[in-house]
Amino acid sequence: MASKGAGMAFSRKSYGLTSDAEKSRVTGIVHEKLLDDYLHRIFSSTGRAPMAATSRKLLNFQNLPEHLDQLLHVDEEAEEEEESQGQVEGRLGPSTVVLDHTGGFEGLLLVDDDLLGVIGHSNFGTIRSTTCVYKGKWVYEVLISSQGLMQIGWCTINCRFNQEEGVGDTHNSYAYDGNRVRKWNVTTTNYGKAWAAGDIVSCLIDLDEGTLSFCLHILLSTPSDPPFCSRNGVSLGTAFENLSRGLGMAYFPAISLSFKESVAFNFGSRPLRYPVVGYRPLQDPPSADLVRAQELLGCFQAVLSVELDPVQGRLVEKESSEWQLQGQPTVLLTLAHIFHRFAPLLRKVYLVEAVLMSFLLGVVEAGTPAQAQSVVHQVLDLLWLFMEDYEVQDCLKQLMMSLLRLYRFSPIVPDLALQIRYLRLTIAILSHEKSRKFLLSHVLYPLLATRQARHGVPSGPLGGRNKYRGCQALSLAVPPSSVPVTSLHRALAWKWACFDVLRSVVFFYIKSPLRVEEAGLQELIPTTWWPHRSSREGKESKEVKDETSEERLRRRAYERGCQRLKKRIEVVEELQVQILKLLLNNQDDNGGEASRYIFLTKFRKFLQENASSRGNMPMLCPPEYMVCFLHRLISALRYYWDEYKASNPRATFSEEAYIPPQVFYNGKVDYFDLQRLGGLLSHLRKTLKDDLASKANILIDPLELQAATMDDLDEDEEPAPAAAQRPMQALAMGGALPLPRPSWLSSPTLGRANRFLSTAAVSLMTPRRPLSTSEKVKVRTLSAEQRTREDIEGSQWNEGLLVGRPPEEPEQPLTENSLLEVLDGAIMMYNLSVHQQLGKMVGVSDDVNEYAMALRDTEDKLRRCPKRRKDILAELTKSQKVFSEKLDHLSRRLAWVHATVYSQEKMQDIYWLLRVCLRTIEHGDRTGPLFAFMPEFYLSVAINSYSALKNYFGPVHSMEELPGYEETLTRLAAILAKHFADTRIVGTGEVPDRGLGEMGTDGMAPLAIFCAQCQPDIRDSLMQALASYVCYPNSLRAVERIPEEQRIAMVRSLLAPYEQRPWAQTNWILVRLWRGCGFGYRYTRLPHLLKTKPEDANLPSLQKPCPSTLLQQHMADLLREGPDVAPSFLNSVLNQLNWAFSEFIGMIQEIQQAAERLERNFVDSRQLKVCATCFDLSVSLLRVLEMTITLVPEIFLDWAQPTSEMLLRRLAQLLNQVLNRVTAERNLFDRVVTLRLPGLESVDHYPILVAVTGILVRLLVHGPASGTERATSVLLADPCFQLRSICYLLGQPEPPTPGTALPAPDQKRFSLQSYTDYISVEELAQVEQMLAHLTSASAQAAAASLPTSEEDLCPICYAHPISAVFQPCGHKSCKACINQHLMNNKDCFFCKATIVSVEDWDKAASASATSSAA
Repeated sequence: MASKGAGMAFSRKSYGLTSDAEKSRVTGIVHEKLLDDYLHRIFSSTGRAPMAATSRKLLNFQNLPEHLDQLLHVDEEAEEEEESQGQVEGRLGPSTVVLDHTGGFEGLLLVDDDLLGVIGHSNFGTIRSTTCVYKGKWVYEVLISSQGLMQIGWCTINCRFNQEEGVGDTHNSYAYDGNRVRKWNVTTTNYGKAWAAGDIVSCLIDLDEGTLSFCLHILLSTPSDPPFCSRNGVSLGTAFENLSRGLGMAYFPAISLSFKESVAFNFGSRPLRYPVVGYRPLQDPPSADLVRAQELLGCFQAVLSVELDPVQGRLVEKESSEWQLQGQPTVLLTLAHIFHRFAPLLRKVYLVEAVLMSFLLGVVEAGTPAQAQSVVHQVLDLLWLFMEDYEVQDCLKQLMMSLLRLYRFSPIVPDLALQIRYLRLTIAILSHEKSRKFLLSHVLYPLLATRQARHGVPSGPLGGRNKYRGCQALSLAVPPSSVPVTSLHRALAWKWACFDVLRSVVFFYIKSPLRVEEAGLQELIPTTWWPHRSSREGKESKEVKDETSEERLRRRAYERGCQRLKKRIEVVEELQVQILKLLLNNQDDNGGEASRYIFLTKFRKFLQENASSRGNMPMLCPPEYMVCFLHRLISALRYYWDEYKASNPRATFSEEAYIPPQVFYNGKVDYFDLQRLGGLLSHLRKTLKDDLASKANILIDPLELQAATMDDLDEDEEPAPAAAQRPMQALAMGGALPLPRPSWLSSPTLGRANRFLSTAAVSLMTPRRPLSTSEKVKVRTLSAEQRTREDIEGSQWNEGLLVGRPPEEPEQPLTENSLLEVLDGAIMMYNLSVHQQLGKMVGVSDDVNEYAMALRDTEDKLRRCPKRRKDILAELTKSQKVFSEKLDHLSRRLAWVHATVYSQEKMQDIYWLLRVCLRTIEHGDRTGPLFAFMPEFYLSVAINSYSALKNYFGPVHSMEELPGYEETLTRLAAILAKHFADTRIVGTGEVPDRGLGEMGTDGMAPLAIFCAQCQPDIRDSLMQALASYVCYPNSLRAVERIPEEQRIAMVRSLLAPYEQRPWAQTNWILVRLWRGCGFGYRYTRLPHLLKTKPEDANLPSLQKPCPSTLLQQHMADLLREGPDVAPSFLNSVLNQLNWAFSEFIGMIQEIQQAAERLERNFVDSRQLKVCATCFDLSVSLLRVLEMTITLVPEIFLDWAQPTSEMLLRRLAQLLNQVLNRVTAERNLFDRVVTLRLPGLESVDHYPILVAVTGILVRLLVHGPASGTERATSVLLADPCFQLRSICYLLGQPEPPTPGTALPAPDQKRFSLQSYTDYISVEELAQVEQMLAHLTSASAQAAAASLPTSEEDLCPICYAHPISAVFQPCGHKSCKACINQHLMNNKDCFFCKATIVSVEDWDKAASASATSSAA
């Protein structure tokens, strides 16, 4: 079928449709009798019986217009009524009724472009219509899009609302609230039924009788009916009586709704879904035009069902799907007469929805998809052939917007028949090439609206015009008096303007049913079941008994029901994928641009707007929509990718997909202002320009770099006109010499939008293959809107998106360049909001676990409850019933969530994205310094997608079932191990305290201790990901499988000094490698909590210990490697331990003081969290010291090494400080622990004392004899040492007499012997051995010690005798003090002179005596 302008270019203006003497022989086209039969068959009235051939008037093309006028004649009264709609008695206001977004509202609201849909964007916003009524019976409908807090009804113009009081909260305003099931008029009472998304509320007002009522139309499941659904139009009864009437009393439709709640009004601009007899819509329907349109549609249908056979001289009845336009003049002229009258009517939304939409939906329902598509194609061909372009475009726009609305608000029925019907019609329309391209450019992806909203200010309160049309999607309503015009409001107007920049996203969403009975889930899943525990990795629950046969049968029946549900959903998903396949078609470039390239332009704009709004509410595209869109996009993308591979053997399969690294630096793809791994793009272009030239043959004009840098200073102040005038292209030419600077590059208006390389002066240097002068390639890099197919796919000597290929990349193509850009956008989508939404949906599974636990506890109580306590039994039985009903509902909803979000296919999509990111990072890493150009989100998606696969898709699906699971884990491990300390990656997050970071330390979850809103930068994210990776056996084994040199490099980075980096996270990683090997360090729940609350199932659960002896050995080897590695690392650990424990003590002092005040005080929860974190940090630092002493004891005990004695003395000093603070009788620590404050659950004696005990046992029991002697002497020599603190570990108040057995511990005191489940017998024996050794050594030291003169004591610590003298100044101290001082400072402690050497005091005294004798 030739389209308009190609072949048969018929236009209504070119047809002779009226009688003309010169064309009297037109009836000669066919036999006169046959023409008469044909025209009478086509133009017979639908409401009249066909006339006999003998009595009817002969029809031909001369008298056909007259016949058509009679056929379409409408009563004069009806026509006059339609023409005078604005003067209807009882109604005041415009005839076209919309929401009053210019003044009739309160609060912040987002209003749809047709001014009928509204979304709340403030606490309780209110808006009314533009038209009011004062007499008669009136009705309007409200389609409920969300089931939250809303009050719908009527108000007068004198009602005053605010953010707390809305419709129904003032006099002369009345409302129905289906969320709380109440009616409102100053006071409130119970009324009506609860509504849900997809329901329709009819609001009726009878101003003759003074009453007001509502009807609720709810979808109910009716298995006896074939479609399994029916609408239950329930009249909720009269809500209010005795309404105020009379002079000045007129009522406006109005609504108040809370944040993010949304509805769509129908005042009559579209056919009412549920008209009420006797009540009139506020906007009168075009009744006369409706009659004409229905008559013309009947004529049109008749044309499609009849075929002329001029040879046989008869009419042939045919199916519409078999009808073909064969160029017969009779048929063409007949259709021309029809469309001459039909075309103007098809521009009206009411008629499009009531007539054309109904007809097309009937076509879809009546035949197979192929037949329906054939008929729809014929219809669209005829529309484009016989109507003017602007008429067809208006018609198609109204048709598609109606389809979008119907699909978006369609309720969930058991077989999803409504969604399938709308999607099939959408596919049929989009299969038509010309219609698809128009819709893709102007309806599904409107781009012009975005520009207008971005550079302009909305009208009404925010702009200069009364009727705001600058935004195609949604406009922002802000009251002029109450809310000032700010940049925030302008930003919100711009952001929500782009909500429908990708309107087709609506078609890819499958909403979750809010009522189980609504979707027929009770019939699909009659038997419910729920898991008894969560099997997510890292969480451990109480063991339960084995599955009984009854539970097994229930589980299998539930799984069968889930499979039935999944199959129905898969039908819808497949249709959605077909839509995207049509939009990604790149073979339809006949006479214009292919659909895929139109899609790419709008898709990139969609990503830009959503990326710019990230972190600001609301998201332009809701996250739940984005999840569905991503999965359908991946399916369509992989289809085309593998299809290209089938025809191009050199290409790769989608399983091997990745993004080539040159995409990130050649400027062909716009990444907006997204952060790169190496920092700002302008900075990278300056610092890496030589690398770009040598590795990628790309030359950047130095003057352009300077211009871009200067422009960055005032980019936010750039005026819109200047931005609009800025040049959007740059020229690049081959050649080794830099080009002269074009004059347009001097423009001071090159700002943020042009900061990326595609708008810089980019030149190809001499390529690796020498080019002659005639072969040099001129390359233009354009903005997204200006690119053509050649700019993306490339041509001879032009690689398109892949220009600037580094030598490390293969020459053969991966796939079509356009598919690479789609893949890049899909990865960006996951980073924008998909991952957060996946985590949010896990809440349904968590709710199931909580209710299941509550049900089991209730059943246990029922079994234990005495039968005589009937009152308790009754309450428990009631609770059991409530929990069971809730679990039935949640388990069916969980089945829906698993089918739509967490199915095996969805898991494979996320896994594929993970592998794509891994390959992309690996290829980018090979480019050396150019790796810094990669956007940060690639690393973020790699980290987050692995986390989602591990944590969100269980227990139904396991990541271990995925192909190549172990290889993927190893590759991710290699990336984390290499890049967490990669100098090419520059962190940009603003973490307030790098010392604390955001990590817990004793296996606890990450703690955002200083700023909950602070997002860690990419370096912190890599560190956290590695820390999580070493927590679990499977991923830890993956770390051990990476090449040895990478493992050693990783451990070397972990052992770097802790200063000036996020040391808490590093320390956490080291602790995880040791956990399970330390003294009493094998627990999965905090032992002191289980001791006090053994039955509390909500206690924090820690990961099971999984130490790595291989990585421990690497750590030991590196600590022995050089003279500076171990001292610098351990000195930093000791410094941080000193800081963390001192901070902890200071905080518990403040907490204790607040608790002792007489007035009632509340301790800040933030302060409690910081206090607990400092305690956890202290424990983890002690565990790292324990690991170090165990692996490399000679660092502390081999005094031949210059720093060993100093490190041992520092360690002894800190251990004694910790012991004294924690073990003192009735001390501060004891009192705070006794308070049991929420947030301080981890603070107790056990965690910190077993860590200290582990260090002491390693020094005093396991070490060599010489080392034990040194450690003992240093420990006892410390003035803070108290033997009583060691006795405290075993519950002894005082040291035992040497040679006597230990008495039994006091049960009221802390004792390691009370934790036999966590401390082995051998470990307890070692503690007893240590106590005996210290008791004996302490007694011997006390007997041998001699009084020391104060003059001989160290003037720094006054604890040890002088043993060292500084040269050349001659000042003295003990060796421990001066060695510790010299770790951080080379100046003398007393005189600030530079210390050259430190000599032994005895040698200095001897030398002095010798010189005196001489």
